[in-house]
Amino acid sequence: MKSSQEIDQLFNRIANEHLYIETLETQHRDRLDFHEVAVWGIKCALAAAYAEGIAAGKKVKVPRSKQCN
Repeated sequence: MKSSQEIDQLFNRIANEHLYIETLETQHRDRLDFHEVAVWGIKCALAAAYAEGIAAGKKVKVPRSKQCN
């Protein structure tokens, strides 16, 4: 099982790669804490998180190129 820090890093990577959100830390500014995101970006981020969960269950690495088209 991954540590809390590893999970946070994974969430940040997925948010950055699929939603173009630089950080998931609260900035206490609306323009930095709220983002307009396309539904296909959300779908890709969810697919990436799901694939990572499956991989964690199987203890294998998921190729990023196959996560979302």
